[in-house]
Amino acid sequence: MNLSEAFSLRGETALITGGGTGIGLAIAGAMHAAGARVVLVGRREAELAAAVKSLGAGASHIVHDVTRFDAAPGLAERAAREAGPITCLVNNAGIHLKKPAVETTPEEFERVLSTHVIGAHALTRAVAPGMIERRHGCVLFTGSMASFFGIPLVIAYTAAKSALVGMVRGYAAEFSAHGVRVNCIAPGWIETEMSRKALEGDPGRRAKVLGRTPGARLGRPEDIGWAAVYLASPAAKFVTGVTLPVDGGASIGF
Repeated sequence: MNLSEAFSLRGETALITGGGTGIGLAIAGAMHAAGARVVLVGRREAELAAAVKSLGAGASHIVHDVTRFDAAPGLAERAAREAGPITCLVNNAGIHLKKPAVETTPEEFERVLSTHVIGAHALTRAVAPGMIERRHGCVLFTGSMASFFGIPLVIAYTAAKSALVGMVRGYAAEFSAHGVRVNCIAPGWIETEMSRKALEGDPGRRAKVLGRTPGARLGRPEDIGWAAVYLASPAAKFVTGVTLPVDGGASIGF
């Protein structure tokens, strides 16, 4: 296998939730550039259509809410029918809640878990059997620094992203012998709309973020995109069950 083959996604079809903006779109763009067909999933038609137009041929979209758990099999079937068998699932859809822990209601907590955790499981459950049958595929999750250390004001988000780390190990233990790898990327602080909302109006928090990041800057969405390409590619064929920080050193910084 030569260098270009090792990192190529030619012949692959990736289904990417939360794919219309931010990190999801960056993952889609990198995978598309590596040769994959990409199906972007999200709730907002206009954003998805614009994203697909920016990517060009080989990209398509489906409007879907990941919290409609019973609709996950239908989404998987439609995506496979329109773009080919799904060989890479990227569970990236998420919502953010910035609120003191004691003010976070059970209903708010549940809403965050439903999107990040249960929605991802519903779609993994719908897509993985086909991968297992073909003995080929990968599932990727988007994690967070909140899985590694305590961050104030995001208790529901922290719980959800921490759950994903354990799920990745569990799925990997079940699926890997069947040719299906499962991994997670834990972005550090990346310049996206979600991170801007989390940091806006809070210069002290932004300074703290940069101060504990050895790279001394926020990351770019494409930094996550290319990491996803690696984990989905033949170059990572013996990598499964891991959570890869892409964080400018934040998880080891002081």
